[in-house]
Amino acid sequence: MAYVATRGGARAIEQAERLYREELGTIDAGRVQGLRDALPWLIDRVMGEASLYDADLAALALAQSGGDLYEAVLLLRAWRTTQPRLAIAAPVLQEDLFTHRRISAAFKDIPGGQILGPTLDYAHRLLATDVLGGADFVPVPVEPAPCAAPSQQPSLAAWQKTMGLVADPPRVDVAGDDIPDVTRQPLLFPAARAHSLQSLARADTGGVLALGYAAMRGYGNAHPTVNELRLAEAEVMVRHPSGVSFSAGRVKVSQAEVTSKGKSGQLELGFCATFGWNEVKVIAGATLDLNAPGAEKGSAVEEEFVLYHTEPVESSGFCIHFKLPHYVTFQSALDAMRGAAVTELAKDEVTV
Repeated sequence: MAYVATRGGARAIEQAERLYREELGTIDAGRVQGLRDALPWLIDRVMGEASLYDADLAALALAQSGGDLYEAVLLLRAWRTTQPRLAIAAPVLQEDLFTHRRISAAFKDIPGGQILGPTLDYAHRLLATDVLGGADFVPVPVEPAPCAAPSQQPSLAAWQKTMGLVADPPRVDVAGDDIPDVTRQPLLFPAARAHSLQSLARADTGGVLALGYAAMRGYGNAHPTVNELRLAEAEVMVRHPSGVSFSAGRVKVSQAEVTSKGKSGQLELGFCATFGWNEVKVIAGATLDLNAPGAEKGSAVEEEFVLYHTEPVESSGFCIHFKLPHYVTFQSALDAMRGAAVTELAKDEVTV
């Protein structure tokens, strides 16, 4: 009987997966390319949370998962583990980024100026319902700028340091390519600075936003102002075994620095950066980074609480596992409840 039950369960599981894939239909290169072209910000989010920069694979993961972000990130992370590491890229400096958007909410006149770039921050949120009737939604062409802003922009924090406004942030001292890697080493607490920033970079956007918002509303110890926000492209420079350095291409990156007055009287900075363009995540992540030092145990901004509970694959996997059979443990709980009820009934009878 056990054998029959196992075979029956295996067939049901197989058919359930087939039913899921039938709902999605045929996946071809055209569908994958369409997702990549139509949903660039969603592709960026998947690449960032998977910590793998490949827009085609991110689009394929979304197509295979039917748009389930957690499943797409899991697919991409699983594929990532099969790939060899060929080289370590040179450090990327702020002033070398090919900048598309750079703003500051703390200072109006910043070196290099405010560059709005691509944004809906100032737009009316109106649904283009005419599209459903067959009309095309055609974007209004961008007007040529009277003068183009330089593609490279200086670091705002470096400018503030020259005026004695900003305290030096914690730094990670690494020698050569000996960079701490949270994907290969356990996350221990207190976390290494490199590990905490890497964890925020690949954290779940929604989770980071929820905890960052909690900090902004007063559940943290610092209320932030956006010091600098950038959407940019970073040149990936690698060294060939022959010793020659070359560019392997560019990747989209977003980064944010938030600031608040510290106990020393200087401005303290929180920082977050990730693959792709994801402003909400890096602002919320930088807020959590700013609030982490000195946070109370168990608070919404404590480092351990934040980094553990914004890990998308682990947290979603733990939640999803509740759907799996828990018959034995639940029946054990019911037996305990029934036993307690019988005991109470016996006590009542003795009392009477």
